[in-house]
Amino acid sequence: MTDENTTEDFHKTSFQFISEPSDVNFGGKVHGGVVMKWIDQTAYTCARTWAESYCVTVYVGGIRFYKPINIGEVIKIDATVIYTGKTSIHIMVEIYSRGFEEKDFEKKTHCIIIFVSVDENGSPKPVKPWNPNTPQEIKLAEYATRLKTLRETIHNEMKPFFNE
Repeated sequence: MTDENTTEDFHKTSFQFISEPSDVNFGGKVHGGVVMKWIDQTAYTCARTWAESYCVTVYVGGIRFYKPINIGEVIKIDATVIYTGKTSIHIMVEIYSRGFEEKDFEKKTHCIIIFVSVDENGSPKPVKPWNPNTPQEIKLAEYATRLKTLRETIHNEMKPFFNE
């Protein structure tokens, strides 16, 4: 048996499972904090697979909850590397759900999460570069670059308020 996977195949991770009664919020739907935990777990798996080393979360942003998720629905979470810096891995996460009686998943949540690969001492460690190939991957890499520029601008504007 030959392994036909390339390193490029490891830029995506997908999880599927059923939302459980313990995931409920006071409104009877899946709690937003539970969804954020799912995002972190899936994105971490994607980052760790790409980096081939331990990674730490350094940024979670642009979380957009489109629609609530019901208890007992099938959940699908897709995490995709969309950009890499020297030590960082930018991942887009999309959360979908569907009832068992439905064939199609519906997008419920979106976000971007960034990890940094670290060595055994917790110091940043270089990661292999992500090279987008398809038009969609190129658009996503450009999107990640625009978001990075916006974050840097906001951070610089807020510096006087931070105790750095």
